[in-house]
Amino acid sequence: MTNVIIPHFDKYPLLSQKRADFEIFKQVIELLQRKGITQDNFQEIINLKASLNKGLSEELKLAFPDTVPAPRPLVEFSGIPDPN
Repeated sequence: MTNVIIPHFDKYPLLSQKRADFEIFKQVIELLQRKGITQDNFQEIINLKASLNKGLSEELKLAFPDTVPAPRPLVEFSGIPDPN
């Protein structure tokens, strides 16, 4: 993930709101690398998941009632970059 996938999408960024989902995904990966999985950061991961495109399933909403969606990054379309 950190050696191939993330560098690829950093070099060739997505052009739509999928970029916001990628940025949230990247936050989760960085959080896991820094702290591993603990009770505290597990709730933080759930909060990040809640702000992804499809949000939380009904089961997760019931299991984690204290979930507050994290702020979603704003992505503005700035045109297609030069393919060369």
